Order: sequence, then structure tokens, then C-alpha cells
Amino acid sequence: MNKQLSIGQLFAIGFMLLAMFLGAGNTIFAPMVGQLAGTNTWIAMTGFLITGVGLVLLAIISLAISGGTVEQLAGRVGPRFGVFFSIALFLTLGPIYVIPRTTSVVYEVSIVPILGSNISGSMVLFIFSTIFIILTILLSLNPGKFVDRLGKIITPVFGTLLAILIIKSIVTPMGSPGEPRDPYIQDTFFKGFVEGYYTMDVLAAFIFGGIFIKAISNAGVTEKKAQSVVFIKSGIITIIGLAILQLSLGWIGASSVEAIGYANNGGEVLANSARYLFGDIGLLMIGTVIFLTGITTNIACLSSVAEYFNRIYPKISYRQWIYLLALVSLVITNFGLATILDIASPILLLLYPLAIALIILSFTNNWFKGRRAVYVGTMIGTGFVALLDAVKEAGLFVDAINQAFAFIPLFSIGAGWIVTGLIGAIIGYVYTLFNETEERMLPIEE
Repeated sequence: MNKQLSIGQLFAIGFMLLAMFLGAGNTIFAPMVGQLAGTNTWIAMTGFLITGVGLVLLAIISLAISGGTVEQLAGRVGPRFGVFFSIALFLTLGPIYVIPRTTSVVYEVSIVPILGSNISGSMVLFIFSTIFIILTILLSLNPGKFVDRLGKIITPVFGTLLAILIIKSIVTPMGSPGEPRDPYIQDTFFKGFVEGYYTMDVLAAFIFGGIFIKAISNAGVTEKKAQSVVFIKSGIITIIGLAILQLSLGWIGASSVEAIGYANNGGEVLANSARYLFGDIGLLMIGTVIFLTGITTNIACLSSVAEYFNRIYPKISYRQWIYLLALVSLVITNFGLATILDIASPILLLLYPLAIALIILSFTNNWFKGRRAVYVGTMIGTGFVALLDAVKEAGLFVDAINQAFAFIPLFSIGAGWIVTGLIGAIIGYVYTLFNETEERMLPIEE
């Protein structure tokens, strides 16, 4: 029997997904965009919202109409690509980047301001990260209770605290936005567009799909079409919440410079802004917000990644995958936030364009009758330039690559993959006109 969910249940599931997306790492990018963009903040935030929020909704819809898993979507390019993309995605969203980054950000924002830089150090980071990841493990062992834990309890708490901080910053502004600083003086929109990659939300939407569908099923919705409808409705609630919060965080950054000066990162912006607006109690507020958003992200990522690897390699149980992935996350966390960001940035510049291209292909699938050559051509065109951007981000052959490929439109601002991906799609389609290929229509449950 298929259950009809109430408005309250839809909001609970939507808030659950919001909590999973709005991690500690996610909250630190928009404030920094605001600080550096100044009077150009809203232009930069428009680009930021496209990749950091708008594409998330498209990712949710593309998952809903393709069966709910990234493997099914990426597998349309080919089995090997599906395996490569899925494993790279789940490792990045789990032990390699997101869990270590989130744990490190919670430490930097919630612990360091309280203890002070003289007391905090590598040993304190190790002790804190061990406790934090153990807590993540304990809360991840039963993913079926996500709606109760996240949607009904944790999200309202940190949402209320964030709302208080945001409303205070609007009612009694810290100052006015200043002049934009590099790199937001020129190509502001595209800089914000690329900055939205680092929220990881589009990639996160792919890995959260499985656990989200499971939550909907646990709520009594078992028929696939009905699950897709709930998936999309709850996703819209999530996206509206994300957009409001990111715009508000961008405003806090833009209005903070006169009061606190320029910060080194978004975590400092939030911590110093909270202290300016509320005094020492503000540090406690923002520390609580970052702690709660951090734990929700860690739970969501660890559970989703463990569920995926348990599915493809069931000889290791879900619980054992939780322990193994958590251990790897703990080790990488203790390399420090700067090292984590340096390692992950090239990976993001490779994976994000591929993910966006997959989303676009899922929506246009029926236009080209699902022909595999179009998928392959798009991925080759997109992946080629994305790989060049990743190599540059790693600091390798930067000048040589810039000189050799400067002829590609938008290449200098990190968006050249849009052009080459489109060219690859056209070549793939033309190829199908002269070669018989199997039509791979995107399955949509009637």
C-alpha cells in the first residue's frame, strides 16, 4: 500500500535533506564571496547560486527520473565510466575530502576561537577529531532514523540559531559592502559560478539519493513514481532553504568588512561577525551552528558512502565499511585543513563539470533518443578541459596549458568545458546519424 505523506512529513524530509547539504564546510564559502566581491556580491552570488543551489535541484530531479542512484545515470556513458565516476564521487564525498574538511572546519570555528591559537594544536585536533568522528560513527549505524534525528531535531536547532544571526545582521548591519577585490573585479559572475563548486552540493545530491529514497520508503511511500514525486517536492523545499541561507551568508560577508576587516576564510568571517553582533555569546552560537551542521554532513556522507560500498562489495558489512571509512577520514583530517583543500581542489574541478554534464544529458536524453555516442562525446569533451583545469589547479604546467589552450572560449575563467562538452555532444550526435546505435531512453516510471 502506498502512503500519502502529509505536508508536515514532506517538510520533515525536506529539512532532513537540507541538514545533509548544509554542512559546516558549505557555510564558509558564501561569506567569503561576500567579503571579496563587495558591491559585486549579488552578481557573484548569482553565479554561486546556479552551481551551489540551482543545479542541486536539477540533480535531485535527474536522480528521481533515472532511478535514484548515480550509478544508473553515469552508467549511460558506459559501464567502466559508471564505475569510475561513482567510486571517485563517493570517495571524494566521504573519506578523502568532505568528512575530513567538515571535521577540520568544525575544529577551526568551534574549538580554536574558544581555546585560542596558543592552546590549540595538532594534539588537540587529534583528540577533537577522534571524538567527533566516533560520534559520527554512532549516529550513522542506523540510517533509518535520519528523518527523526535530522529533519525534526537537529535542523530546527541550528536553523533557529542561524536565523537569529542573520536577522541581527540585517536589522543592525555591521556596515556597507566595500569595493570588490581580486578575483571579483572582473568576470565576477563566472568566479562565483566556479566558487559554487566547492559547496559540493551537486556532487552530494548524487550520493544522498540512495539514503533519501530509503527515508521516503520508510515513511510508507514504496511505489517508484510516488517516490519520485516526493523526492522532487521535498527537494524544492530543500533548495528554497539553501538559497535563502546562502544569500544571507553572502550578505553577512559583504557587510562585515567595516566591522571585522578582511578574514582569511569564511569560518573566520562567521566567527568574528557573530562575536561583533552578539559578543562572546555569539561565538557560542556560531560554534553550535557549525558543530551541528558538521555532524549532520558527516553522518549523511559516512552513511551514504558505506551503503554504496556495501552494495558493490557486500563481503564487508555496512558496519565494517562505516569503521573503515571513518578511520581513513580520521587520518586525513589530521593533515590539516589547508592540506585537505589542496588535495581535493583538483578533484573537484574534474568531477564537477562531469556531474553537470550528466545532469544536462539526463534532461535532454529524449531529444537525442538516448544514444550512447552523445553521452560519450559529451564526457570526452567535458572531461578533457576539466582535466586540464584540474592539472592547473594542482600547480602543474600552468603557463604551458594556458598558452596552448587559450583559443578555447571561456577557458581562462575555468568554464571552457562548457564549449568543448557541447562540441563533443554535437560530434556524438552526428556520428549516430551515420551509424546504427541502440536507443537508450531514460526510463521514467509511468
